[in-house]
Amino acid sequence: MEEWRAILSPEQFRILRQKGTELKGTGEYDKFYEEGVYNCAGCGTPLYKSTTKFNSGCGWPAFFEGFPGAINCSPDPDGRRTEITCAACGGHLGHVFKGEGFQTPTDERHCVNSVSVKFVPANSSPVL
Repeated sequence: MEEWRAILSPEQFRILRQKGTELKGTGEYDKFYEEGVYNCAGCGTPLYKSTTKFNSGCGWPAFFEGFPGAINCSPDPDGRRTEITCAACGGHLGHVFKGEGFQTPTDERHCVNSVSVKFVPANSSPVL
């Protein structure tokens, strides 16, 4: 756990490693719609394409699906919600909700903490 404290900000550690939640409407990516990819803020694994992001009005970034195999889903201990985590590092991303009636291909809403992801613009090229 200490290695995570060394590489994450205190807020990233609270959310990614201690399963916290950022305040509604405060996240950097809530109303952000540029083209690119959202990577895990902990380990850098690509999680979501910007083309799967939609405006749910919930106060957190919402996606209707992640990259195949990039996100694990597991029931919260109380059984009321389903937690989503990065499949690579186990970092807490938020929760997934199904059947809410959003006009998306999956009828899912991945409600993600902005601090759990890092946006990489589509026009950025890797350093050679």
